[in-house]
Amino acid sequence: MADKDKLILVGQVAGGFGVKGEVRVTAYTAEPTALLGYGVLLRADGSPGLTLTSGRPDKNGVVGRAKEIATKEQADALRGLKLFIPRDRLPEPDEDEFYLTDLVGLEAREPAGTVLGTVKSVQNFGAGDMLEIAPALGGPTWYLPFTRDAVPELHLADGWLEAVRPTEVGEREPD
Repeated sequence: MADKDKLILVGQVAGGFGVKGEVRVTAYTAEPTALLGYGVLLRADGSPGLTLTSGRPDKNGVVGRAKEIATKEQADALRGLKLFIPRDRLPEPDEDEFYLTDLVGLEAREPAGTVLGTVKSVQNFGAGDMLEIAPALGGPTWYLPFTRDAVPELHLADGWLEAVRPTEVGEREPD
């Protein structure tokens, strides 16, 4: 799959809503109703998953009708289905903005230029975004907080970011 065609998670089916075949979809987009404009929402393997034909905002996303669903039972059967779109369907970010998914694949370099590894994923465990770094020399991945202190520079067009590893407890900063 080409990089521009990488799939971005935008929502997940939460189940049926009411008794008339509506479906509730949890949105992972800034604007939940954006899900209505993406057309066919895909499964993780790229196959068609769900096509929302109408909807309204709900507390965690949207409630609406889908071409593939006629009954509450059909909607409930899809509960947990993760919904994706190709990256190129997202609007281009404004200048000095980017999508977190665009960080995946960047080289993580120390301020001196040494390559530490590659950004494998961006995770959020509840206390802010964390970059999962796959070390250049192999071994287990490690996490870097995605903060201005830990990532002072981003060079998206050049494929790298500056990474300042936090000191371990018990380590000293050099004098």
